Amino acid sequence: MSDSSPLPRIGRHTLPNRAILAPMVGVTDRPFRALARRLGAGLVVGEMVTSDPGLWHTRKSRLRLDHRGEPGPRAVQIAGGDAAMLAEAARLNAEMGAEIIDINMGCPAKKVCNKAAGSALLRDEALVAEILEAVVGAVDIPVTLKIRTGWCADSNNGVRVARLAESAGIRALAVHGRHRQQRYSGEAEYDTIAAIKSTVGIPVFANGDIDSPEKARHVLDYTGADAVMIGRGAQGNPWIFREIDHYLRHGRRMAPPDDAERVAVLRGHLSALHDFYGEHMGVRIARKHIGWYLAGDARFDDTARKRLRATFNGLDNANDQCRFIDELFRHGPADAMSEVVRGMTSDGTCAA
Repeated sequence: MSDSSPLPRIGRHTLPNRAILAPMVGVTDRPFRALARRLGAGLVVGEMVTSDPGLWHTRKSRLRLDHRGEPGPRAVQIAGGDAAMLAEAARLNAEMGAEIIDINMGCPAKKVCNKAAGSALLRDEALVAEILEAVVGAVDIPVTLKIRTGWCADSNNGVRVARLAESAGIRALAVHGRHRQQRYSGEAEYDTIAAIKSTVGIPVFANGDIDSPEKARHVLDYTGADAVMIGRGAQGNPWIFREIDHYLRHGRRMAPPDDAERVAVLRGHLSALHDFYGEHMGVRIARKHIGWYLAGDARFDDTARKRLRATFNGLDNANDQCRFIDELFRHGPADAMSEVVRGMTSDGTCAA
């Protein structure tokens, strides 16, 4: 069954489809955002940045705030627990070209929650309201919010927080279907997301365990949400956005990427990482991405994936990493693992 309902809007921005890339620290950097957008993401959100401008001078923060050359709408996520500081961070990001400000109240990480930020804010609804009103009032661009269903199983206050968000002028709300104490364990639940959608009139984006076009269709139907937000399901599988969009539009799966496209995407991603971070840092960041790609490669069993990851992780320069990708697809499925591993010398460089 095809999807003919109106596409969601965030302020003046109408999204081209219902598949959104979730903000993920250490993942949704500029190279990955560009890749996800090219492969069909209707909206991409940058890595979470601290609301303290005094910490933006670090190399890590500068890279997270780098949106040069990106098409709009450029969405920046900020995190913190002080309303005035968050408002100032929103204003400064808007001056630097952000077109959407997203407030993080969903991160479950201890180092974030220990600073009374991220999902820890859900324990204090008065502070939530203060923050939302301050940030919305500080900028002329749309402000969105990402939350969890609550702090713990006994405090699923997502519906109340959603009402606060709408009252404060938040233009869209993303909801991860777990409370904070679950972190990423167990299964996401969608009843709370459905309750939130039935309560508010702003767009609601359902997040959590959406890893296939069929799951996206089910979650949208079950919750009534306006879009799905994909996080871990996109790691190693950036094609998921166009696959979801195609399935929602046409009611059937599209053909998976062939080997030629996979080589081009992986090599392009590696090159973008090397260029963006520099070779030394880019080579190291590439290791986790290739690990995710390998984890989803159905040609290999777990033992083969482990050996291939170890081989790739032993490479310490950009040329060898790119050569690894070429070799990975040069051989038939039965021989690829052994040929790739054999083609590398024991010191982690490619054999001549």
